[in-house]
Amino acid sequence: MSDAYIVGAVRCAGGKKNGRLSAVHPIDLGAMVVDALVEKVGVPVDEIDDLIFGCVSQVGAQSANVARNICISSVLGEGVPGTSVDRQCGSGQQAIHFAAQAVMSGTQDVVIAGGVESMSQVPIGANIVDGFKADHGLPYGKKISERYPGV
Repeated sequence: MSDAYIVGAVRCAGGKKNGRLSAVHPIDLGAMVVDALVEKVGVPVDEIDDLIFGCVSQVGAQSANVARNICISSVLGEGVPGTSVDRQCGSGQQAIHFAAQAVMSGTQDVVIAGGVESMSQVPIGANIVDGFKADHGLPYGKKISERYPGV
């Protein structure tokens, strides 16, 4: 089994809800970070096998496979696939684990992993509240309601 290494790290500035970054689309934030990472590390884009990004609330501005849209909006373009992961608060960390597993298994050689979330554009619970208001039903079924009454 091969080893996996983190060869570079980049992040955007942290912001407050409805602060200076609130008008920046999460896909654009992610693309800026990816562009900065590719430039910093110096890896040719054609050697990048995948982009895996964690994102909890995959609705609204963060819907439609946010990771793939980050690829298209960044220097990676259409030649690199992208997949989004939701493991709640551990989504970005899970993306890194999946990337390491792909490299260690020999399936892929170079993978970019991270996470994106805009609490200003997609507040906590937006996927549940908006879905309920639109009459799309509850996010859980009868068995969960029985196991956890009042949820």
